[in-house]
Amino acid sequence: MKLHAISRALTCTLIGAMAPTVLLAETGINPNISAVINVGYTDRSDFHGIGNLPIDGDHSAGPDDGFWLDHTELALSAAFDEMFYGKVTTVLEEHDGSTEVELEEAFVQTMAMPYGLSVRGGRFMSNLGYLNSKHTHTDNYVDRPLVYRAFVGSHYYDDGVRLNWIAPTETYIELGAEAFKGGQFPAAASSNIGATNVYAKFGDDFDESNSWQAGISWLRTDNDFGECSTHDHGDDHDEHDDHDDHDDHDDHDDHDDHDHGFEFGACDFDGNKDFYVADFVWKWAPNGNYKYQSLTWQSEYFYVKEDGWYGEEHEGAFERELRQDDHNTGWYSSVVYRWSPNWSAGIRYSELKPSDTYSDGFKPKATDLMVDWNYSHFATVRLQYTRDESMEDMDDDIFSIQFVGSMGAHGAHLF
Repeated sequence: MKLHAISRALTCTLIGAMAPTVLLAETGINPNISAVINVGYTDRSDFHGIGNLPIDGDHSAGPDDGFWLDHTELALSAAFDEMFYGKVTTVLEEHDGSTEVELEEAFVQTMAMPYGLSVRGGRFMSNLGYLNSKHTHTDNYVDRPLVYRAFVGSHYYDDGVRLNWIAPTETYIELGAEAFKGGQFPAAASSNIGATNVYAKFGDDFDESNSWQAGISWLRTDNDFGECSTHDHGDDHDEHDDHDDHDDHDDHDDHDDHDHGFEFGACDFDGNKDFYVADFVWKWAPNGNYKYQSLTWQSEYFYVKEDGWYGEEHEGAFERELRQDDHNTGWYSSVVYRWSPNWSAGIRYSELKPSDTYSDGFKPKATDLMVDWNYSHFATVRLQYTRDESMEDMDDDIFSIQFVGSMGAHGAHLF
């Protein structure tokens, strides 16, 4: 079955599933309700950062040491009528004893526009790269790849609007553009439109057993000093937010004299960031039947260009201290093999190359090994080992056990 046919089939299935909701809504019956429970236990050392990069606090840390509750979701969804569909998703997370409740999604989307067009407005996850638009509970690993945690705080969502087009061709072609408020990391804008993203996705079948999808995207964010906030709840996290030692550095413009104990945080940057992302996914399943046996290889590459200044507030004004006109890169690659309806295993490698501003050549990296047991499609028990080398001379062996369970109505997982 061709990928574009699969996409259209999923769209028809979604609309068909929502049609009864339209009728039920007219009689006052509640919309679809779904929940995801994501809990586990991890044995690890304290998190100290990712290669001196300015990151999004606990959202970049991965699972906490000990028992944890991470990205547990409660969602409501329904069609307002035959033209509009809406969804609201709230997320509960716990970090260092603090429970955090976030509104991750609250959007309305068209269902009956002509020519393959659709519009989505509200709060939603950007179509940046391959993983970003997917909920983390659908991942094959306990946490997101190092490149996602470092550059976008695991995933980027924001308030905005999206225009999407799916071409009426045999080869799957999807094009889109997004405009966001810029109120979530990695953006921090004071203007009405503080982030934009354009993307393209292509896919097809090699044969009955092999399918592929490739994508490119470009996210541009504005970062205005004083508009930012990160998700850092822990005193033990070395998030570089302490500026008490700034006076000890007389010349921040000279990278040769910089000791790479980078002390600025994500909220200390004023300028623009450009994220160029390329992704590729290949899936194999005998005769297209993924239930009993399958192999999935996915990879993404990030090129992040930064143009601006790091500094701090002084007498009510932003004081420039360190010029940043450089780029960071990062990538990951993952292979997951399923050999029965109940068992799968995978390996993933992630690596970053920070600019000279943050590093003197050290490349943060992480290797993950995982095994999944699925009693059904709705419940997963996962064991994972991670060799974490995200900070120089601070390697860590991380062991995790995770349970992910879904209740209620859930849409089909995308390619």
